[in-house]
Amino acid sequence: MKSYSDQLSVGRRNFLAKASGVVFSAIGLDFLAPQGGVAKGMEAMRAKGLVKNSRAHQAYEIRRRAAQYQRDLPLAKQETNGDEDLYPNRIGNYSKGLPRDAYGDVDPDAFEAMLVALRTSRPEDFERIPLGGALKLTNPQAAFAYELEGPDSHHVSIRVPPAFNSAQQAGEIAELYWQALLRDVSFNEYGMHPLTNEAAVELSKWLDFSGPIQNNGVSPSTLFRGATPGDLDGPYVSQFLWKDVPYGSTPIIQKIRTARPGIDYLVDYGEWLTVQRGFVGRKNQFDPTPRYIRSGRDLSRYVQVDQLYTAFLNAGLILLGMGAPLNRGNPYRTSKNQIGFATFGAPSVLDLVARVANCSLKAAWYQKWLVHRKARPEEFAGRVHNHITGAKKYPLPQGIFDSAVPEKVFQRYESYLLPVAYPEGCPTHPAYPAGHAVIAGACATVLKAFFDESYQIRDPVVASSDGLSLVPYRGELSVGGELDKLASNISIGRNFAGIHWRSDYTGGMELGEAVALGVLRDMRECFNEQFEGFVLTKFDGAKISV
Repeated sequence: MKSYSDQLSVGRRNFLAKASGVVFSAIGLDFLAPQGGVAKGMEAMRAKGLVKNSRAHQAYEIRRRAAQYQRDLPLAKQETNGDEDLYPNRIGNYSKGLPRDAYGDVDPDAFEAMLVALRTSRPEDFERIPLGGALKLTNPQAAFAYELEGPDSHHVSIRVPPAFNSAQQAGEIAELYWQALLRDVSFNEYGMHPLTNEAAVELSKWLDFSGPIQNNGVSPSTLFRGATPGDLDGPYVSQFLWKDVPYGSTPIIQKIRTARPGIDYLVDYGEWLTVQRGFVGRKNQFDPTPRYIRSGRDLSRYVQVDQLYTAFLNAGLILLGMGAPLNRGNPYRTSKNQIGFATFGAPSVLDLVARVANCSLKAAWYQKWLVHRKARPEEFAGRVHNHITGAKKYPLPQGIFDSAVPEKVFQRYESYLLPVAYPEGCPTHPAYPAGHAVIAGACATVLKAFFDESYQIRDPVVASSDGLSLVPYRGELSVGGELDKLASNISIGRNFAGIHWRSDYTGGMELGEAVALGVLRDMRECFNEQFEGFVLTKFDGAKISV
């Protein structure tokens, strides 16, 4: 049986197909074969006396062909992990902000009201969703929005996330507990800290652990790193989060206002329940000294207040400022008397970084609200706490009870709840995929399409263990590797905060990459230059031309 989202996607596609056919027939353009190309189409139109403004019709034809290409792609199949059907009490689904009982389980009528709105898409139905507190749901209607470039948000699919009772889910919550315990340890000290060694040994035992593995296991040097080839080279943090940003005439030093170490949230059950119901928690407590990012807490703070694509705008400015060479597919790389500007130059790449960010965000919101509705880690940890303390039993994966880390958390915080870096906990929208990860995947893809990935970054640096200074790094780091690492840092920074799963990061980056490649593909016909395509390396290591 087709899911609601499948039916909705089919309906959208049929509507658009029928609508486009009516429009083309009405204006007499349906004789133009898509394979004819703009020039051939214009010839036919001139022969019929239809052309008065050839430029206007050329622009129309390019847009029509792009839309027809996207429409005619095979419809993506959207599959879920089945938790919503398996558990009528919705324990596997996101429900923060809705009314709930003393165990944190959502009120079934409130959840159904949310489902009704998501099924009908009527704005008035969203206004009928009951809330449990002061916090409002974050933009569920964005799941129904359209874009004029790239694939439609309903036309791209992603891998199925781990199920509530799966071994992979157990491995991911274990990793999050370890990340919380190591939140204040400098990345420079991972090789010598006893707790990082203990975490690496335990995560190595998980058959379903999806983090990077080297020599048949996890080591302190690979602990909590991302999955791309560039993630394992050099320091944990990307150069683009450390180097000064040439923001026009105002250089920006990337020291951040970080949070005080040792202060975590939602470990008290009363506080956890209050926040799950949608009330505002405590306030952040800040370190008075600005620092370079040097720990999981610093990274989680960076991605608490950024504007989603900020780090990639900065990366573009840094690359332009250091004179990084153009991608080998760029037509101006070999031009004798021209440089790019509005096309293939600085304004175009900086514009596109921001443009793909919002395109990819809409694709993420479709997956979050209409397909998966996956529970956040803090919600899952509430089930773990209630189960272990005997307050209420849940069908949790056995692996979590075989792990040593819940007891370590209990020894420090006197609860089995996940220590979260933000007083408000997670945002009021579902977990899968991570919005930061989707945007990171899209923006990094654009930057790799414009710059030479093999170029070695000049004068690489690493933050001191106290984050007060940068010191030279003795090693080579490529633009492509550091862009991939930047995407992982921005994504996994949310994991360090305790508000996302590892699979939210991996699925999100893949989705963002797919959206960006679709936008780049649509742009190809828009250039006058002799252009053979954008050349780049995907996150899985495959080299492609778009």
